Amino acid sequence: MPNNFSLDLNNLVGFLRAWYQEIVVIGFATLFMILHAHHEIENFWISSLVYFGLLPVLVILIFLRKNPLNFGLRIGNYRVWIPYVVIFLVIAIPVLYFTSDMSSVQGYYRTHRGFDFATYALQIGVYMLGWEFLFRGFMLFGLKDKFKEGSIIVQMIPFVLLHIGKPEIETISTIFTGLLWGYICYRGKSFWPAYIMHVVVNLSNKAFVLGLV
Repeated sequence: MPNNFSLDLNNLVGFLRAWYQEIVVIGFATLFMILHAHHEIENFWISSLVYFGLLPVLVILIFLRKNPLNFGLRIGNYRVWIPYVVIFLVIAIPVLYFTSDMSSVQGYYRTHRGFDFATYALQIGVYMLGWEFLFRGFMLFGLKDKFKEGSIIVQMIPFVLLHIGKPEIETISTIFTGLLWGYICYRGKSFWPAYIMHVVVNLSNKAFVLGLV
């Protein structure tokens, strides 16, 4: 029995060493999503920036001892990702326009009187910095050494799950966008294309729902 326990302990230590970076990335990403859901800081956009942006950067520096710029913060290969961004938005914006009249979309995104679109745009711009860095930066590039392109699939799963509670058509669509945006960022070596697409999609949808366009 002692020998078996010692062997199991050695196997456990070996596992932790071999998968240290992946455990750190997935473990902290999961922790930050839980904290974001239960302990909001000030408001939704500041909370996202702290939990999904600033804290992952600290994890990279302290626990992984790596350069955060290598986790998608650089512009990357823009010659690769810019065409993808343009093509996606050319297709997505008309789709958003036609789906904006759906009752589920209207019910979720309609806002009270006095809504200021400029303030909302600024908040979303900050909010998406954290949101997109967590998935298409911290997770995607933190897992790619071990999982290669499989990291695209891994980061898609929590991205979809965090959309549960939103309109069904939007939640289902995130399976596709989670994979596509992950692929574009992986190929483009940057999280910025996903950030740009997500901000434009969000603001366009809001404008269509409110009849501003």
